[in-house]
Amino acid sequence: MGYCFTREALLLLLADGMGGHQNGEIAAALSLQTMGALFKERAAPDISDPSSLLDDLIYAAHQSLLRYRAMHRLAETPRTTIVACVVQHGRAWWAHCGDSRLYWLRGGRILSRTVDHSHIERLIALGRVSPHMRANHPERNKLYNCVGAPTLPQIDKAAPVSLQSGDQLLLCSDGLWSSIREHELAYRLSVAPLDQSVPELVSQAAQAGGKNGDNVTALAVTWLDNLHDPSENPLMTDALPHDRVITSIHPPAM
Repeated sequence: MGYCFTREALLLLLADGMGGHQNGEIAAALSLQTMGALFKERAAPDISDPSSLLDDLIYAAHQSLLRYRAMHRLAETPRTTIVACVVQHGRAWWAHCGDSRLYWLRGGRILSRTVDHSHIERLIALGRVSPHMRANHPERNKLYNCVGAPTLPQIDKAAPVSLQSGDQLLLCSDGLWSSIREHELAYRLSVAPLDQSVPELVSQAAQAGGKNGDNVTALAVTWLDNLHDPSENPLMTDALPHDRVITSIHPPAM
C-alpha cells in the first residue's frame, strides 16, 4: 500500500498479490510503483479528470505486469488485486479490481463499500447463496477479475462522493475484512484515532489468521474540515509548492 499527494490531490493505493500465481508480491509492488509514477506525472497540482485517471492508472499497472513477464520470460504474468482512491477538493473517487476493498465510513457507519470481484459475490447477487456464507463458502477465494490476467482488467468505479468532516476512507486486503466483522471494524475506526485503531485492527486480523492466514494490509484517512479537531493530527498541504509531489511509493533499489 502507499499514497501520493500534492497540495490539491491525494492518491491512495493498495494491491494484494494473488497467492495462487507466481510472483504476486512483485505484481503488487510493481503496480504501485507504476501508478504512483503516473500520478506524479499527471497531478499539476490537481487532477483534471479523476475518474479517467483511475482507468489510466489501473491499465498502466496491467501493462507493466505484461512487460515484466515478457522481459523475464515467465510462464504467466504476475497478478494482483488493486483498489485506488483519489481525493480532491472535498470529493472522493475510487476504483477496484479483485477483492481488496474500500470502505467509506461516517460516524461509525459504513456508507458504501466496494463489491468483490469474486465467485461468491456473483452467487450472492444471483440469489444462489446466502450472504451469511461469505466467510465459509468453499469458493470464497476464487476471483474472476484482477490485474495481470490474460484479458484486460474490468475496472469497477464508484460515482464521486462528497466528503463531510470526519468521514473516513479505508482501503484493505481480504486478510483484514475476512477476519473482522464489518460492524466492529466501523466502530473501532470511529472511537480512536486512525494511527491507533488501524494498527490494532491489522494486528488482530493477523493474529486471527495465524501462520497460514492471508496478508493483512490497510490504509486509511480521515477527512477534516475542522482543523481544530483535537482527536486528530491533520496533515496540511497548503504550503506545498504547486509542482511538489509527496509519495511513500519508491522504485526498487537497483
